Formats: sequence, structure tokens, C-alpha cells
Amino acid sequence: MTHILPPAEELRLLDAELWQLDARRAQLLARRAWLLQALRSATAQAPSPLGPVTPPARRPETTAPGVQNVLLLLGGTLLTIAALVFTLVSWGDLGIAGRASALGAVTLAALGAPVPLLRRGLRSTAESVAGIGLALTVLDVYALHEVAFPDLDGLGYTAGASAVLAAGWAGYGLGLGALSRAGGLGTGVSAPLRLTLPAAMAAAQLPLLLWVVAAGTGAWTTTAALLVTAALDTAVAPRVPVRSVRRVAVAGAYAMGVCGTLAAGRLSWEATGPGAAASAAALLLLAAAIALAAALRVPDPHTAASLSLAGGLAAVGGLGGVLRVWLSDDWTVPGFLVCGVVLAAAVRTGLPGPVRRGLALASGAVQGLAVLWALPVAAVALLGPASRAGQVWSGIPADARAAVTLEAPWPAHATAAPLVLAVVSAVLAVAARGTDWQDKASAGSSALAWATVLTLPATLELPYAAGLSVQVVVCAAALAAAAYRRPAQPASAPLPLVCLLLALAGSLSLALLSLASEAATLGVLAALTALFAAAARRPRLGPVAAPASLAFAAALACAVGGSLGRQPQHTALLVLAVPAGAALLAARLGKSPLTVPVEVTGATAALLAVGLTVTHPRMTALLLALCGVIAAGTAVRPDRGNVGYAATALFVLAAWVRLASWDVGSPEAYTLPVTVPALFLGAVRRRTDARISSWTAYGAGLSVTLVPSLAAAWAGPHWLRPLLLGGAALAVTLVGARHRLRAPLVLGGGVLVLDALHELAPYLAQMADALPRWAAPALAGLVLLALGATYEQRIRDARRVREVLGRMR
Repeated sequence: MTHILPPAEELRLLDAELWQLDARRAQLLARRAWLLQALRSATAQAPSPLGPVTPPARRPETTAPGVQNVLLLLGGTLLTIAALVFTLVSWGDLGIAGRASALGAVTLAALGAPVPLLRRGLRSTAESVAGIGLALTVLDVYALHEVAFPDLDGLGYTAGASAVLAAGWAGYGLGLGALSRAGGLGTGVSAPLRLTLPAAMAAAQLPLLLWVVAAGTGAWTTTAALLVTAALDTAVAPRVPVRSVRRVAVAGAYAMGVCGTLAAGRLSWEATGPGAAASAAALLLLAAAIALAAALRVPDPHTAASLSLAGGLAAVGGLGGVLRVWLSDDWTVPGFLVCGVVLAAAVRTGLPGPVRRGLALASGAVQGLAVLWALPVAAVALLGPASRAGQVWSGIPADARAAVTLEAPWPAHATAAPLVLAVVSAVLAVAARGTDWQDKASAGSSALAWATVLTLPATLELPYAAGLSVQVVVCAAALAAAAYRRPAQPASAPLPLVCLLLALAGSLSLALLSLASEAATLGVLAALTALFAAAARRPRLGPVAAPASLAFAAALACAVGGSLGRQPQHTALLVLAVPAGAALLAARLGKSPLTVPVEVTGATAALLAVGLTVTHPRMTALLLALCGVIAAGTAVRPDRGNVGYAATALFVLAAWVRLASWDVGSPEAYTLPVTVPALFLGAVRRRTDARISSWTAYGAGLSVTLVPSLAAAWAGPHWLRPLLLGGAALAVTLVGARHRLRAPLVLGGGVLVLDALHELAPYLAQMADALPRWAAPALAGLVLLALGATYEQRIRDARRVREVLGRMR
């Protein structure tokens, strides 16, 4: 007959065998690691059967032509520096003939040396020597000025010298090219030198500009010289077959064109009369013509669009600058806006697509800047009433217009701002007709039209009642536009959403504006509540309109309370009608998309109601209890059962606030109202679901009362609380042991032990004072010896305790 071990003994044997297996596995792993290390060391020390391993040959880090080019560049640079030192420092040691002959001979030799070098195929060396020759020609020009023409003006001489050098370098390069084509340099040499022609093109950028600066004719002529040079570069660039020369010409065109355009723009900005403005406008129009001409010749569409964008902005700057001197400061931006709108007409012409796109971008940029200029006025018109929010119902000011006029730091252009917004709105609506972005443009146009109407009462200083009426009409129109949907309009069209947002912003401004009068406040808030409640019936507007209606209803409740002369804590009772109505409405809506926004708004209104009573604790307790009733009513719904926790929390908070208002300091008065329902709910949950542990069901409820009471018992000097707490902890411990529940057993037993220690603490202190100093260390040593002697038995006992607790729930 097979002997069956008890479960505890069998578990102990299994644990012992598993421990032995783990120890053996660790020993084998350590031996394996040592063997692997030994094998690696032996392999590294053993000679290779193929003989010594030859390391791979190092590859060169650069190529032979690269080294050659670097050496030639360094050599040419050093020779140029030597010639410069010879010219500037050692020139005085020779006579006139010696100077001329030495520098001339070296220059001619440097310019002639590339011919035989090219015949021998030494192209890179020829390039380096030719570069030295070009540098020497510059030194020759300088020496000639110092010796033969010392009295000439430096800038004028430099302008002429740069023209001569440009022509000479170009002739030198073209001559070598003709010689190579004629076969004088051997076969296979079609473009002998790459440096001469680009250098000539670079030198050609200076003569006109330096000549104008030397003449001292003024800023306008200097700017014209820059633009003319840019025009010449623009004309030369597409006609030159050599790529390097074309790149230099393009770089010169960009550099000179940008500098000339910026200088012309500064002249236009600083112009004080019609003549100066017209002259600057002529320069800007020249810059625009150069940019557009380049855009028509550039094959890349992005570059063409960028050039046409720059040209369009330059044209608007020139024409707007002429209008600026004729208009007042507050109408300057509208003048530029008109020029930008006229530029938009070029989009309908037969120009190439990239050019039209660039001009359209230029027009859009001008209109966008004009809108940014006008937005501060619209912002003040929208948010300006907020400055009067603290002066609720102080009566209409003496000046009836003051309630809607702009008290802003932009009074200069306040009158022109609505016109700017209206023009851009109209242009946007017309330009987008029949395009792919018509829906987005319609949304933007509607927003600008709304801003125009919103700013009119303030800018025109209309009476207070007229301003209110205009804003009511605007808000209603925005809601109507948001609710309307064309048959072919997609569901994702941005216009309804934009109109809804505009209606919300307008309603906020209207509510703030109405604060100047009690009757206006009540009427406007009631109208907004009804207006958004009606809009909430439309499915597209409901998720936004319904919360807005509840929010205005809460504001109306506050206004009614203030109108009746009620204190804030009493007004809170009126506000509480909003969350109650929101709860009823959410119950009626069911699983509608409106349910969650309505509930969130109702909770926010409830929070507002509680906040109105913070200075009166008794009213706060009442409001919390009423909010708990609303939450409990919501928790009755099948899909809102979790709200029951919030209802319980609200009831507990109401009880706590009430107890605090009565100056109750006993912690049990605050904890027992939480413990009793928590334990009841835990018992109900364990009855319906036996898998729930005792910690989940009873842990929180027991801790809420036992832990604060234990802390109060340790801190208090009285004996009644420790006695009652010990009795309660003993009862909890016995219940846990009787029903084999872990949470009551551990919590009750722990509190019971700590409570007993608290009661024995004075006697333990007296005993400690009576014992000698060596008693405590000796006692600790004995305990450790006893534990060491019966270590295995103690481990077995601890395991059994753990097993007993593990079988509990």
C-alpha cells in the first residue's frame, strides 16, 4: 500500500529538490563559462596552419589627382603671395624700368606658360599658372596706378581697371579657346581653361557700380546701377554656353538684384513727396520686371514661382509707396491692399503656371499682412467688453456709445480695419470660385466677414442698443450658417465648423458686452440660452450647442440671483438647477452623442454651484448632498452605474463638511460614515462574485476607520479610545479567523498588536529604566542564538503561516 504524504510535507520535499536542482545548474553554468574561456585563450595562442597572417594592405586615403590639385593650389597661392609681397614691400628697391620689366615679364610668362603646358597635356598645372597670371594682372593694375596715375581717384580708377581686366581676361580665355579649336594646343583639348571666363564675369560685376559710387550721384543712382547690373546678368545667363560662367552670372544677378531691391524699398519707405516716391517706385518696378523676366526663362517651376513671388512683392511695394504719400497713415495699409488685389488679376492671364502661382502667392502675402494689421482691432472689439466684466450692472455710462467704442492702443487705423477685412473676404470668396480649395476659402471668407461685422459697431461708435442688436444678429446668422448644409456638401466641409466656432466667440463677446446693463444681461443670456438650445436640435450642432446652452443657462441663473439681491451661497441653489436639468436631459438622450457633453457641462455647473458656497460650510454641505442626490439618480441608469461611487463620495464629503462646521474633532465621526457603506458594498460584491478577495471587498473600508483611530489613540492621552479600538480590532480579527478572511485577520491583528503596545509602552519604558545597560544587548544576543539554533524549525513555521494565509481570501 502506497504511503501518501500530507500536502505540506510533500510541498516541502518538492521545494528542497528544486533548490538542489538550481544549485547544480548554477555549478554547471560556471564550469561551462570557465571551459569556454580556456578554449578561447588556447586558440589565440596557437599558431595558424597557413603561416603568419598578413594584415590587409592599407588603402590610400586620397587619389593621385586630388594630391596633385592640392599641391598645385598651394604652389599657386604661395607664388601669388610672393608676388604681392614683391609688389607692395620690395617695389622701392628697383627703378622705374626695372619695376615694369620685372612685373611685366613675370606676368607675360605666367599668361603664356599655359600654352606649352596644355600641349603636353598638363591641364591642371596650366590652370594653376593661369590663375597666377590673372592675379599678377591685378597687381600690374595696382602698380600702374601707383607709378603712372597716382592722382586719379581710387574708386574711379578701380572701376575702369575692373572693366579692362574683365575684357582682358575674357579675351585671353576666348583666345585660348580659339587656339584649341584651331588645333594649336593638340587634339582633345576643347575647353583649355575653366578659370578665365568665370573670373572675367565676376570682374564685370564691379565697373558700373564703382563708377556710380565714384561719381557720387546719390542713393537712387547707386540703386539703379545695382539693378542694371542684375538686369545684364539676367540677360547674359541664359545665353552663355559655359556652365561656370552661367553660374557666376546667376549668382551676380541674385546678389545685385536683392541688394538693389532692398535699397529701392528703403528709398520708397523714406520718401516724403510724390517725386521721391515715384522715383523709388520706378526702381521697384524695374526690379519686378527683372524678376519676372528671369521667371519666364527659368525651366525649374519652383525657382520660377519664387522669382515671380519676389517680382510681385516688389511691384506692390512700388505702387503702394506712391499711394502712401497721398494717403494718411491709417489708410496706408488699405492702399497696399488695393495693389495686392490688382496683382491677383494676373492669375487669370495667359502667363505660365509657375509665374501665375508666384504672383498669386505675392497677392496672398499682401492680403495676409493686411489682415494681420486689422486683427488687433477685431480682437479688441471681441474681447474689449471683458474689461467691464468687473463692473456688472453699474448702469450705462454717461456716453451711450462708450459701451461699444474701442478703448484700444490702435485708434489710428480702427476705421480702416473693417474695410480691409471686408475686401480680403470678398477677394477670397471670388478667387476660390470653381477651385479645389473652395470649401476652405469659403470658411476663411466667412470668418473675415464675421470679423468685419463684429468690428463695425465699435469702429463706427454705434449706440449701445444697436451694438447689442448687431451682435445678436451676427450670432444667429452664424448658427444658421452652421446648421445649413448644401445637398452636395461633404460631411467634412470646414464651413459649418468655422461658423459654429464664430457663433461661440460672438456669443461670448455678446455676453460680456451685455454686462453694462442689468436688463441687457438678463435678456441676452436668456436669448443665448434659447438660441443654442434650438440649435442643439440639429445633429451637426448638438455636441457643441447643447453644452453652450447649459453654460449660458448657468450664467443666467447667476444673473437672476444677483438681480434678486441674493447672496452667492443662495444663488448657488439656482445654479444647481442646471446640473439637475442636465442629468434629466442626459437620461432622456440615452446613448446619443450629446449625452457625454451634456453630462460634462452639468458637472461643471455643479462645481460652480459648490464654489459659490465655499465661504459658508453649511451651505457647502447642503450643495454637496444635493449633488450627491443628482449623482445617485444618474447612477440608477444601467450604463452609468459607476456614478454611484461619485454619489457616495459626495454624500461623505457633505457629512464631513457638516461635521467640520460643527467643530467635531473625533476622527471616527468622519471615518465611520465611509466604513459602513464600504463594508456593506464589499459584502454585496463578495456575495455576487466569490472570486473577489477580502482585500478588495473589505480592505479599504476597514483601513479608513482603523488606521486614523490608531493614530489618534497613539497621540491621545485618554484610555477610552484605545480600549474601544482594541475591542473593535479584536472583533475584526475573530471575524477574519472565523470566516478565513485574510484582510480582516491581518488588519485587525495588526491594529490589535499596535494598540496593545501603546498601552504597554509606559510599563516597558519603566522596565527599560530599571534594567542595567547591558541587559538589552544580552537579550538581543540570546534571541539571535535561539533563532540560529532553531533556524530550520523557524523557517518551517514561517512557511506554514504563509500557507495558512495563502489559503485565505
